Amino acid sequence: AGLFSWHPLLMALAVSLLMTEALLVFSPEASPLRGRSRQAQARAHAALQALAVLCAALGLALVAYHKHLHGAAHLRTWHGRAGLLAVLYAAGQALGGLRLLLLRPGAPGRLRLYHATAGLVGYLLGCASLVLGMCSLWFTAAARGAAWYLAVLCPVLSSLVVMSQVSRAYLYRKRSQH
Repeated sequence: AGLFSWHPLLMALAVSLLMTEALLVFSPEASPLRGRSRQAQARAHAALQALAVLCAALGLALVAYHKHLHGAAHLRTWHGRAGLLAVLYAAGQALGGLRLLLLRPGAPGRLRLYHATAGLVGYLLGCASLVLGMCSLWFTAAARGAAWYLAVLCPVLSSLVVMSQVSRAYLYRKRSQH
């Protein structure tokens, strides 16, 4: 269990804490950076996302190594496949965001909208992978009854909050400008 136990911790840290906070850094209601410049918020977002991708990549590497040591098959479950896709997607999205930050600091709203929408898709994929992991035999043995339902509720509720944040920040504002 030694190496394996780091996998759920790092993945939960990556998605539930770091990615969630990275996305909410732009929230006018809840961000500790509200009132700061858009550039300061974008840099904080980039730093949190970079940490999230690092934690997720390390979590993925540790579970792959653990499976290798025990001769277990890789990517045989929906959780494993969704998790790999989520980590790869997050890394690609982070590279795209870095490109926006460095090469186009005053990127037009259209590019930010595409990045935010694609980021939301990746975040939802990460949350779905967490929920699928909570359906595993390992997790259901560790968390039973109400504890399991509370654990599943966390990524579900954070997904709703983040979807609302992105919708209000981009979709509703864009419609009202026409």
